Amino acid sequence: KISEGHQHKSSPKLVSSRGKQVTSTQTRQKRNIEEISKHKGPPVFTQAERYKMVRAIKWVDEIVEGAPYVTTLETLDKYCCDFCVHGDDITLTVDGKDTYEEVKKSGRYRECKRTQGVSTTDLVGRMLLMTKAHHSNMGRSDYQQHTDNFGSGPKGHSPWTGVSQFLQTSQKIIQFASGKEPQPGDTIIYVAGAFDLFHIGHVDFLDAVSQLSEKPYVIVGLHFDQEVNRYKGKNYPIMNIHERTLSVLACRYVSEVVIGAPYAVTKDLLDHFKVDLVCHGKTEVFPDRDGSDPYAVPRKMGILRTVDSGNSLTTDVIVQRIIKNRLLFEARNQKKEAKEMAVIQAMKRREEDKANERAQAVL
Repeated sequence: KISEGHQHKSSPKLVSSRGKQVTSTQTRQKRNIEEISKHKGPPVFTQAERYKMVRAIKWVDEIVEGAPYVTTLETLDKYCCDFCVHGDDITLTVDGKDTYEEVKKSGRYRECKRTQGVSTTDLVGRMLLMTKAHHSNMGRSDYQQHTDNFGSGPKGHSPWTGVSQFLQTSQKIIQFASGKEPQPGDTIIYVAGAFDLFHIGHVDFLDAVSQLSEKPYVIVGLHFDQEVNRYKGKNYPIMNIHERTLSVLACRYVSEVVIGAPYAVTKDLLDHFKVDLVCHGKTEVFPDRDGSDPYAVPRKMGILRTVDSGNSLTTDVIVQRIIKNRLLFEARNQKKEAKEMAVIQAMKRREEDKANERAQAVL
């Protein structure tokens, strides 16, 4: 899961009688990469990357590797799960069948509302078009025309693969935030950056940061879109500030997020949050607008640490993966929507048939 919507719904949650959530993913790389490609198209992340990403989501207690693409009662029973949970978007096999049909019929299926305006389809479109429309609004004609190639757009029909605008609300933030305050003895660690397309490189960095103390309290400062675009250029960030906030909040190594943090780490910021350590990865540190070192203050105070995550994956690498497989991703999303539209039409026909039967009964 690239988007924060996936942190709610990318993998089915199998809720067990032990009060834990067992998240199902696929394992055995060659076989399952083929299975995923068969049903959904080419995955963006490798098998190992997806495993580690899901493990880093704070609501996940256990991962089942080797689960089938189609969720069965056998899988639920094997892991002592009471029911399976998925988002309110439909998932289909390559031949158009509901992957949760069996558990739905048995009454062991639950549904949670999908985070609206968040989709891998939209993110892929942003990467390929290289515009900045997503930073502020979705109304630009060139952006909208391109998204039509990846999902429904305004002219499409599928409510699941379509592209829509993400609207941040305080309730969404509350759902993702832990609400945990620093406790006596905690080491308050501050890190800042874009954290765009939140990925395994970010996870490994935050994991390494959290290991600097027995009781870490990690605060992530997220830069505004315009600030990120200043030092990254092109059409970065791919995800806007609201989307990036939820992605970071979902990580188990993060205690708090500063939305729109200043680029330069100031004395006021350090004093306000009572920061003990400031950390940065081994990626390039860009100068501030005036050419100054944004980490000059914590460096002078002797509290700046450079942390090596041991992971070379960056947002740029992910974007290059998408660009390299552009035609495959376009075909994937168009094929996916076609299957969804077939299901929608079938559902409409069933409803119409039922309505006609009721009308005939009245007559």
